[in-house]
Amino acid sequence: MKAGDVLHYYQYGTQTTNQAGHLSIGGVDTLELAHEYGTPLVVYDVALIKQRIAEFKQVFEAAGVAYKVTYASKAFTAIAMYQLLAEQGVGCDVVSGGEIYTAQQAGFPLATASFHGNNKSAAELEYAVTAGVGTIVLDNFHEIDLLNDILTTQDKTIDVLLRISPGISAHTHEYIMTGQEDSKFGFDLKSGQATTAFEKVQALPRLNLRGVHCHIGSQIFETKGFEMAAEAMIALLAQWQQQGFTAQVLNLGGGFGVRYTAEDQPLAPQDYVRDIVKIVKNQAAAAQLPLPEIWIEPGRSMVAEAGTSLYTIGSRKDLPGIRHYLAVDGGMGDNIRPALYEAKYTAVLANAPEAEPVETVSIAGKYCESGDMLVWDLPLPQSKPGDVLAMFVTGAYGYSMASNYNRNPRPAVVFVENGQARLVIKRETYADMAHLDVNESPSHL
Repeated sequence: MKAGDVLHYYQYGTQTTNQAGHLSIGGVDTLELAHEYGTPLVVYDVALIKQRIAEFKQVFEAAGVAYKVTYASKAFTAIAMYQLLAEQGVGCDVVSGGEIYTAQQAGFPLATASFHGNNKSAAELEYAVTAGVGTIVLDNFHEIDLLNDILTTQDKTIDVLLRISPGISAHTHEYIMTGQEDSKFGFDLKSGQATTAFEKVQALPRLNLRGVHCHIGSQIFETKGFEMAAEAMIALLAQWQQQGFTAQVLNLGGGFGVRYTAEDQPLAPQDYVRDIVKIVKNQAAAAQLPLPEIWIEPGRSMVAEAGTSLYTIGSRKDLPGIRHYLAVDGGMGDNIRPALYEAKYTAVLANAPEAEPVETVSIAGKYCESGDMLVWDLPLPQSKPGDVLAMFVTGAYGYSMASNYNRNPRPAVVFVENGQARLVIKRETYADMAHLDVNESPSHL
């Protein structure tokens, strides 16, 4: 693929080349964004997030089934994101007290939130109950006891789901029947843990069991894994129905894939949902079960493609016959995915997104690690220090996993839509990073 074709191939949402020949997102020139807010900068295309939400919901509506779309907060969390979710009428999954707090500050209706996690602390569970989180996804036996004690103290009840490990692991095209039995998450199905947990929860009147949850993987490009998971979950619910329990909710999690590079060939978001609805309806009918509400938890697939990271190019290192390095002012501190698990991205020059390439370069970060590389072997036109590089599909697990390694500030985040930009997370300052340090003389030790 020629670099001049990259923008067209990876064009998501409102990305385009404007009259000045610059990359534009949401009707806003990315060079103007870089100038106003500095770099590194994460830019979210709000219209694309809204489009993704609508696509998920429309399939359920067309099928005429009861459903719930909940956003997996871990992909990207911010007050503005929770406010957007509330405006669009979707729920959210939270996995920590910090995410609950952020959602609370946003005025998000926590009754539509679900609380996940394999080691929720007593303080976090107490906070969730007090704050009015609607559903707790129970992950282990210790948590059952912990939550029941808290509810007894507060004289409350709460809706719960049981997270089940169905023995199915789906990552891209690999489906392993026993893979997820060896997991830190959930009650194992094959060993009988799931049914033991079910019986324990049923004996505790303060825990209102509404159904089950499972999550089979990430970056899933097909629906075979969801079919296998639904079959396992429906079979389990059929067993429990014989004990007098009728499930109201079947949550099949998320993991819907997105396209980072030409190597990725995921389905369209709505195609995942369409197949899931069909699968669950068929499986429930075959087992003679009432059709439960179908819940899904998109995270990456809701925000990844809406995010673009802007960097300023700095130094260059040329190794004749080996490699050309371009260094930018960000790196593993704002996007650890390439260093952590060799995630791949593509990028263009924001000032010339459709220009023909004249060289192949590798994009290095500024952090003191040899593994701090963002993109290997990227075709680009000639660049110079001060040019802005735009790296695509960075909206998930970039900012949410960002760090202050080497005492570098985390980037700013802006939302763009209809020609307007809104700062939603300020860039950290040096003072921000040091404000928790205790500045005392060593003589006080």
